[in-house]
Amino acid sequence: MKILQDFELLFQHELQTLYDNDEIKAIFFVVIAETFGLTRASYQFRKTDSVSETDSADIGRILQDLKKHRPIQYIFNKADFYGEVFQVNESVLIPRQETEELVDLIIRNHKSSPNLKIIDIGTGSGCIPITLSKHLNDALVTTVDISKEAIKTAQENARNFKTSIQFINADIFEWDYIFSDQQYDIIVSNPPYITPGEKQYMSQNVLAYEPELALFIEESAPLIFYDVISSFALKHLAPKGDLYFEINQYLGAEMEELINKKGFEQVKLIKDINGADRIIHAKKKAQ
Repeated sequence: MKILQDFELLFQHELQTLYDNDEIKAIFFVVIAETFGLTRASYQFRKTDSVSETDSADIGRILQDLKKHRPIQYIFNKADFYGEVFQVNESVLIPRQETEELVDLIIRNHKSSPNLKIIDIGTGSGCIPITLSKHLNDALVTTVDISKEAIKTAQENARNFKTSIQFINADIFEWDYIFSDQQYDIIVSNPPYITPGEKQYMSQNVLAYEPELALFIEESAPLIFYDVISSFALKHLAPKGDLYFEINQYLGAEMEELINKKGFEQVKLIKDINGADRIIHAKKKAQ
């Protein structure tokens, strides 16, 4: 019968061509936390515990999934975001640290503003609209996505967090008939922004499992979603309202130019924790 430490060594051996040692350790500790309820600290006192045949088989299946590049978040259907755990599946992107930074910026900028009307464009798991709803005073939050499966996942997360979100299933290229004179204080979006040419630099677990619809944009029109959404913002942002985008780090200058040409003011290009151009924040002019 195997002991826990045998699996730690097995993970290191089997995954060494896919991940670095720190990543393997992190993945292993997620697996033992989910399977046995052990923390990193408690594992140090339990590493010689025997593992039943049933648990051994379960861990073996998880390891085989990992070797096929399947992300650990999809294996356990959960991902951390802004101090909470969100349900995820292969119909939604795994929430990223960069998006946490976007959300944190919005919360810091607006935490003292009550009753904000917010629309998030590109719901995904719901991590953006739900987190904003939880942290901003009595915010009225609407979110839009083209994917019915993504909205279903986000609705489940909203129920779990007891947040009241309005969900709209729509294609942003065909949404004029949905909105008439609605006005919002904040419009935020993390749309698809990765060009096909960048695929060669991406890990296989992203390419093989995360939804292409939420990741990639045509090489010939990398800013098309930003163009459409910023035009929507010109019509539906309240005067002095705020527009926030997560952006492709290689298109920061182009994004600044686009938003300035649209007629927004106080356009700011903000770097993420790794020093990459990642967020655009702008304001609609007062009328």
